[in-house]
Amino acid sequence: MLITEIIFKLTLACILGGLIGLERESLSRPAGFRTYTLVCVGSTLAMIVSLDMYFQYYHTVNADPGRIAAQVISGIGFLGAGTIMREGATVHGLTTAAGLWVVACIGLAVGAGLYVPAIVTTVLILFILIYFVKFEQRITGLREFKGLVLVVEDRPGQVGIIGSMMGDMGISIKNIQLTSMENNDLEIELLLQTPASVTIGEVIDELSTVKGLRSIDRLN
Repeated sequence: MLITEIIFKLTLACILGGLIGLERESLSRPAGFRTYTLVCVGSTLAMIVSLDMYFQYYHTVNADPGRIAAQVISGIGFLGAGTIMREGATVHGLTTAAGLWVVACIGLAVGAGLYVPAIVTTVLILFILIYFVKFEQRITGLREFKGLVLVVEDRPGQVGIIGSMMGDMGISIKNIQLTSMENNDLEIELLLQTPASVTIGEVIDELSTVKGLRSIDRLN
């Protein structure tokens, strides 16, 4: 394989991976610009090494040109797993993990010289990441997850009252953490799944009527 061809493949992989990484970086995702670029370039290099070793030794041994590159697909799963986080019943980072896997496949395609499929896939992935969120929100009325921290007087039935309020508003409590505080107070941390028609401001206004409420704050 010519050195100019190798440089072209690595450069193209850097550009394609970087484009998808920039979109992820703009949304402050766990894996961003540098991570996606490195994955794409590394996958391309793995494919280049696989092909180069095959062309060097296929006369003397029964070499498989896809052996090294095939390990990228399974190996990228460990990196993707690191971007998935669970908060109660909610799982975050699946899109980022899937994106890393696709970027690795794009890198393999570039390394194999399949430039058109790699470029077309990159364009499609960018379209999906940018526009499908709006489409999903418009069509399905996507529910949102919000976090709140309440400090209330620790009296019997407080958690039940809050649960009833949220149920009346069509809000699901996906996770709750209770912490006893000084002065007979109770800190309640809530992860709420709210309908698209309910704003976090409306939720706070409703919870502000709870007797014995000391404070209420949003979680970042």
